[in-house]
Amino acid sequence: MKRFIAIVFSLVTTGSGFAQVSDEPVQGSGKPTATTTRIISNRKDTLGFQRRDDRKDSISISYRFLDSVRNRPMDSSINDFDAYFPVPSSWQYLGNNGAAAYPLIYAPNLRPGWDAGFHALDVYKFTLEGTRLFKTTRPYSQLSYQLASGKEQMIKAFHTQNPRPNWNFGFEYRLISAPGFFVTQNTNHKSFRLFSTYQGKRKRYAATLIALGNTLKNSENGGIVSDSLLSDPNRKKRFTIPVNLGGANLFEPNPFKASINTGNTYRDFTFFFRQSYDIGKRDSVAINDSTTEYLFYPKLRVQHSFTYSTGRFQFTDEKADSVIYKKWYDTSLSASVAYFSVRDKWSVIRNDLSLLSFPDTKNSAQFLLVGATIENIKGEFTGGTRNFYNTILHGEYRNKTRNKLWDVLIKGEFYLSGLNSGDYQAYATLARYLNPKFGSVRLFFKNVNRTPSFNFNNASSFNFGNAGITKKENSISFGAEASNRYLNLGFRNHIITNLAYYTDYFHTAQSAKVINVLQVYASKKIRLTKYWNLYTDLTFQQTDGSAPVKVPLLFTRNRLAYEGVFYKNLNLSMGLEARYYTPYEGYNYSPVMGQFVPQDTVRLKNLPDISAFFHFRIKSFTSFIRAENLNTVRFSNGFGFTNNNFAAPHYPTQGLMIRVGIQWGFVN
Repeated sequence: MKRFIAIVFSLVTTGSGFAQVSDEPVQGSGKPTATTTRIISNRKDTLGFQRRDDRKDSISISYRFLDSVRNRPMDSSINDFDAYFPVPSSWQYLGNNGAAAYPLIYAPNLRPGWDAGFHALDVYKFTLEGTRLFKTTRPYSQLSYQLASGKEQMIKAFHTQNPRPNWNFGFEYRLISAPGFFVTQNTNHKSFRLFSTYQGKRKRYAATLIALGNTLKNSENGGIVSDSLLSDPNRKKRFTIPVNLGGANLFEPNPFKASINTGNTYRDFTFFFRQSYDIGKRDSVAINDSTTEYLFYPKLRVQHSFTYSTGRFQFTDEKADSVIYKKWYDTSLSASVAYFSVRDKWSVIRNDLSLLSFPDTKNSAQFLLVGATIENIKGEFTGGTRNFYNTILHGEYRNKTRNKLWDVLIKGEFYLSGLNSGDYQAYATLARYLNPKFGSVRLFFKNVNRTPSFNFNNASSFNFGNAGITKKENSISFGAEASNRYLNLGFRNHIITNLAYYTDYFHTAQSAKVINVLQVYASKKIRLTKYWNLYTDLTFQQTDGSAPVKVPLLFTRNRLAYEGVFYKNLNLSMGLEARYYTPYEGYNYSPVMGQFVPQDTVRLKNLPDISAFFHFRIKSFTSFIRAENLNTVRFSNGFGFTNNNFAAPHYPTQGLMIRVGIQWGFVN
């Protein structure tokens, strides 16, 4: 094993050495070494030696999320591939990176107020809540590239810097392009995010600006015509298997093809700008004769937030099959093969004014917030344009004590009038850090009363003749968590009434019974030997089998890894990974609606998803090689990886996937 590691390390370092041959001094290599430079002086060539200063490459960088008081360090771990892939391992996607996805561990919609209702591609989106706001001592950039079987590609770029100590800006970009293995399965997603934070010299004024956008293009094939075709020895090339939608289109395995002939195109844009001004106690510290550090302890803050967002949700089929659309959607087309399109378009303007009071002068993590929001909404549908509004009152109390032992958060929101009048949410959490041995414990509770998403409203273009659903959904979620160096353990319980859902491809309904979902989860790192570790994640879920919520009874993910730091700079993690969930009636999928639909006729019985991985990091360079879906190997009818699992009825997942990727961080 050590000989194998030494060979890999030698190849990497040798390649890096040749790549850095130059007439200039080498910068950014490992420990301090003498670098040779040619100096021409008095017409004589002499050799001088210059010792590199490692401090030039050092950086202090941290970030926080919007509306969070916790600063977090950058994650440089390599043992969890979830940090590098857009779809978490606890989610299931429909057989191609970028396709519709849903969580295997159930999570109810706990957001009150207006909601367009299209969430099948949410996992690929940049969001306002997920924006990281940085503070760094040096400009920092990060580039990532992934290449996988089937010409799948993913590119990520990130940069942030502080031109001044009180001003930071940066950007993120991500491209996902995956032609897929089946006909009409290509995806092409592009996302960008710009962010900036500023604080005045006297620390009274502060501003935050965020602009982000997503263009998600996802072809829809409606699943394969017959599952038995997967075993046909003449159809090992999966694009020869007929599908329900888009089958007349030519299959083009082109990663640069962005057009969607049959499928969904979702576009959104968000501009957010927040300003605040503090009133409180001033102070200052003289650093030297010419430099003074100004301090400020706020007592009252006035804060205004402006948000402008747009969303366009469209399904298009350029060669729609009239038989399929009549059978699935009870929609008659003008010809046997015709053009079909449906679209909802939204724009929302939010203005929020809030006041924050800080009882403890020297603890900005303790505050009381009260505020009001006015929301103006414009929707464009097949039946015309409609305008709506909401007025919202909200409040929050936060206290993260200065000794960092207690963390209390209580907040609420009530929709006073407008489209979503009567919606509300109440949330409370209490956390206590015990000690290094027993870690911390947390209790949480949330109650949400919400109007069903607008796609259930009969004004939506996607509501094909259904009666509007008006009863409000109510969800109660509560639980507890314990986290320490031995074990992470917790439970959640969801109680849901009046859940709105789809009964088939387009009909809607609202559950008349109370739905209860109990979840118990645990995770642990087990040290087997000095270098071998086992990572185990386990979730148990229980609900009524007749409920419109479908979950596997047991979900588990296990990673057996040989890992450690070798030769001072080689951080290595290699081994096997297995994901498994028990058989259950997995959701069906409605391509036009972009919705996952409960069903009870097909039971998914999948083998464990097994992958072999080799991840390593040398300083700021990270790379990984993975062989995924080894479980699909089949020896009957000739050797091949054709024993596909299923993500949904008639939606097989990929066969063998070889995935290679790199990520490189640069301190400028």
